[in-house]
Amino acid sequence: MKPIVIYKTKYGSTKEYGEWIAEDLGCSAVDAKSVKVSDLLAYDTIIYGGGLYAEIINGITLITKNLDKLKDKNIVIFTTGLTPSDCRDYYDKIVIERNFKTGVPDNVKIFNFPGKMMLEELTIVHRTAIKALKKMMAGKENPTEMEKLLVELCDHDGDFSDRACISDLIKYVNGRE
Repeated sequence: MKPIVIYKTKYGSTKEYGEWIAEDLGCSAVDAKSVKVSDLLAYDTIIYGGGLYAEIINGITLITKNLDKLKDKNIVIFTTGLTPSDCRDYYDKIVIERNFKTGVPDNVKIFNFPGKMMLEELTIVHRTAIKALKKMMAGKENPTEMEKLLVELCDHDGDFSDRACISDLIKYVNGRE
């Protein structure tokens, strides 16, 4: 049975990754706004994508609040954001703890992809949050390399989306079917 790709996007990179994944897997990509948990029961593999905002995966409650109903499904989650994917301690600790209060279930696999940030596209809330983040990180006495990078990223536009990043997710899903 073909998988389904669901995404919740704010600025477009999550949708772009979702469409690339769907194209490579030969399945549909749909906006999470139009999906109910009952729709997901028809699929063996559910791929959910959301951007990271203050370590929260955008719209992830569609999955996390329904894990009991989806316990027999292969669930693949991908995130998009500006934090480099090689910052595994960040993803494996903070993001996981904030989104999966009791830990990641065995039927869930998570992938992280670089996204984009175009300052002129940001909402006032996100612009304000970025300014606050920059001020907080820049004021640290001994910032980590990650914190230094985040301060630098706060002032620059960047689209780091890269189709090549989905290859491990595609291999994983194809190996599970």
